[in-house]
Amino acid sequence: MSATHGRTILAGIAGGASMNVVMLLTFRLLGFGWNGGGILLTSPHQSRKLIAVWTEMEPIPLVVNTPAPIITGIILYGIMHAYIYRWVAPAWPAGILKRGLRFSILVFVMAFLFWEFFTPFNMFGEPLHLIALELVFWACIAFADGMTIAGIVEKRLR
Repeated sequence: MSATHGRTILAGIAGGASMNVVMLLTFRLLGFGWNGGGILLTSPHQSRKLIAVWTEMEPIPLVVNTPAPIITGIILYGIMHAYIYRWVAPAWPAGILKRGLRFSILVFVMAFLFWEFFTPFNMFGEPLHLIALELVFWACIAFADGMTIAGIVEKRLR
């Protein structure tokens, strides 16, 4: 792969930005709502512990009150993802879609699936149907990240 460090960093920034945007549209808009009225907080089946962590227990998560460090951190994760992509993608069939989809699945399984199992399921006792919804959100986020990174790293300069 002939991607330069500059292109890799650009792909990572774009991947991180795409994760932030899709996270905003899924978890914030639908899941938690702009003012706490989303399905993940209003479902009568939701774990009281999860609701308390997001709305009552101090300190409230940074992503709610002071999102800038989280947004920045996700951009940095995007850069790390782009370097990982650059490392593993040569072993995969060529093409943005083939490589981007494989990387999306890798990110989903290695990060987001583990997160949902270990934290919402294990620590918060969140019900499985809400975890399934969150996994759909995470799949969208991983897809945006993987396809954005693949699109930029794999695009040929003319």
